[in-house]
Order: sequence, then C-alpha cells, then structure tokens
Amino acid sequence: MLARIYRPAKTAMQSGKARTKDWLLEFEPAAARRNDPLTGWTQSTDMNGQVRLTFETRDEAVAYAQKHAIAFQLFEPKEPKKILKAYADNFAAGRRQSWTH
Repeated sequence: MLARIYRPAKTAMQSGKARTKDWLLEFEPAAARRNDPLTGWTQSTDMNGQVRLTFETRDEAVAYAQKHAIAFQLFEPKEPKKILKAYADNFAAGRRQSWTH
C-alpha cells in the first residue's frame, strides 16, 4: 500500500487558484481497473483507490502517513513561470532578452 503526497495543479477549466494550495494524500491503485462485461462500466476491487485525504500543509500530510505507518512518495510542486503583468514589462531594463543583434 503506497500513497502519493502532492499538491494538485489547477485544471484546464480553472481560471483561479482554488484548491491548489492544499496537499493530497491518495493511494496508488493496487490492481488495474477492468470492464464489467454486463454493463461496460469499469470496476475495481481496490477500496483504497477511493480514499483521498486533504491537508493544509505538506508536513501535516507526511506526519499523518508516518503516524499510520503508510509508505509514501512525496512529489514537490514545480514553481510556476513568472507571468508578465503589463506589455511594458517586456522591455524592462532587468529583463533578459532571448534575441541578439
């Protein structure tokens, strides 16, 4: 039973940053999903796949996993690229230019 601890990225449908500051602990699937021959729906016998715990900080999630003896992998978030706020920022004195004369 291996768990993943990570901070989710915002989805393509999100314009804001809601629910991107929390840390999640979820279990990796123990078995592959398979199709039910009668209904065609996917099914799984792994009940841990339904568990998804939310924590405010990374340390809280790690402490929870250690307290309950859950093996885990920690995935650090990538830092987002700096977004220019104004068109004039493209020509700021401190900005590195990618082209040369």
